[in-house]
Amino acid sequence: MKKIIALVMALLMIVGCVAVFSACGKKDEGTIKIGLSGPLTGSAALYGNAVKNAAALAIKEINEKGGLKNGVKLELLTYDDKADGANVEAGYLSMLENGMQLSLGCVTSGAALEFKKLSKNDNLFFLTPSATADKVPEFDNGYQMCFADSNQGGEAAKFVNSLNLTEIGILYRSDDAYSMGIYEQFKANLNSSITTKDAAFTGENPTDMSAQITLLQNCKFIFCPIYYTPASTFMTQAKDIIAADAVYYGCDGFDGIESAEGFNISVIPQKVTMLSHFDSKATTGVAGDFVKSYTAAYGKDTLNQFGASAYDCVYALVGALNAAIDAGKEVSSETTASDMCKLLQEQFNGGYKFTGVTGTDVTWQKNGYVSKTAKYIVIKEANAQ
Repeated sequence: MKKIIALVMALLMIVGCVAVFSACGKKDEGTIKIGLSGPLTGSAALYGNAVKNAAALAIKEINEKGGLKNGVKLELLTYDDKADGANVEAGYLSMLENGMQLSLGCVTSGAALEFKKLSKNDNLFFLTPSATADKVPEFDNGYQMCFADSNQGGEAAKFVNSLNLTEIGILYRSDDAYSMGIYEQFKANLNSSITTKDAAFTGENPTDMSAQITLLQNCKFIFCPIYYTPASTFMTQAKDIIAADAVYYGCDGFDGIESAEGFNISVIPQKVTMLSHFDSKATTGVAGDFVKSYTAAYGKDTLNQFGASAYDCVYALVGALNAAIDAGKEVSSETTASDMCKLLQEQFNGGYKFTGVTGTDVTWQKNGYVSKTAKYIVIKEANAQ
């Protein structure tokens, strides 16, 4: 009888040791949950779905390779905010309830300005791929992979200053944080020798741009710090009025314009260009690899720099978490949002460098702004005359 009892006790000890071994984190069966709020329907859905698709692609690749260095894998939580700040809180609370530990924030600036307030209260770290407003990373838990509006405006002005122009047109939206932020910084950094004709409009999708076209009809270079929907409307209505050899120059809001619903960019005679950190026509290097992988998974309709930036966001977050693991920090599916934020702040504020699809040796300032090189991208050359 004593032998039987001893055998049972030994078996229980073995089972207990196995349970302890498993619980000690040798294999974390949970996932680190990354939130994303963006327009998956509506007029800005091209942006939101690009970000969602690219983030999902990055997570799939990372998980297939084993996840983080310690084997913990990732999971994406998404919410359709329709690019409306009024929808953000419900989505934020839903994702938080479902275990969100860090986030890609919001896709658009207006929504992100609401998200930042909520995330600050919970000390939730976010790295947005595309919300460019200067105030998005106002608090120390927020960072951008995209250029802030002030950076975009300044970089755009720097390029225009190099063209030896004496007059340009500007088409901007006066009731939009994104457009106004870039517009103001562009004007502040533009050479005083360059005069401007400034045409403003309101609303995300105006149907009649005749007044703006009349004002800008003699301009050979038109800067457009606006999203692609009103830009495509303007170009379509102005195609036979604006000079055929004129140039449109936008910022990241132009990305994806060639795929905009109901818009045929091939009939626009003017040259269409933009300031960007990603070339969707890339065929080599990491950008070329991303283009190939993305189009194989989702096609070309939603291929744009917002998606490329989201792809980089995920890999940058993973790189920072792996660096934290290397530094002896505990990173698991049980790490709280606040603790995760502290880990990532130490990396992003401590000289962490990242190289990806949208830049090499990318770093971040303590104010959350990203430091990387901008590119001049030609979306469409002028049509042959």
